[in-house]
Amino acid sequence: MGVIRPFRPGDEDALAAVCLATAAAGSDGAGILTDDGLWADLYLLPYLDRHPDLAFVAEDAEARPAGYIVATDDTIAFDAWFAKRWWPAHRARYAHADANARQWAIVAEADARTESSALRATHPAHLHIDLLPVLQGQGTGRRLVDTLVEALRERGVRGLHLGADARNAGALAFYDRLGFARAASPEGAQLFTLDL
Repeated sequence: MGVIRPFRPGDEDALAAVCLATAAAGSDGAGILTDDGLWADLYLLPYLDRHPDLAFVAEDAEARPAGYIVATDDTIAFDAWFAKRWWPAHRARYAHADANARQWAIVAEADARTESSALRATHPAHLHIDLLPVLQGQGTGRRLVDTLVEALRERGVRGLHLGADARNAGALAFYDRLGFARAASPEGAQLFTLDL
């Protein structure tokens, strides 16, 4: 069972490696995109930059980061900041003529960064969580979610949402076990909500 601790500056590279190792519906995403860095630049690093106080790290038995949870307590404000501040500073690295089709699709999605407006209103927080296999099945994911939920409740946040790849059966079962409710979802994804 991994130790849970707050994010510390200097964790970024280790957490980006976890992000990449789980980017393909829970499996290794290395080589799927032209530039592997896009995964972390969308789903990890902006959260560490804007909300380091809502980032928690799970360590393995050797005290190495092997999992994390990151979040925002206000998706509307986060998306506005992402579009104005974060993404313009990073986009050029990924939107170039040599990028493969999958990368272009993800860049286009980031360009039009949107979440379900209904979920943003009723469940304003959202999260991303990733664990390497060494920490899976031991309750570490539940402890990460519980740690984040406690931090969000302390801020008075009333609801949390997230999206999972519909092909990631393990993740879908995990959120079901934790009491998240399935919400109407676009094709290929499954959205979940949790009332706080």
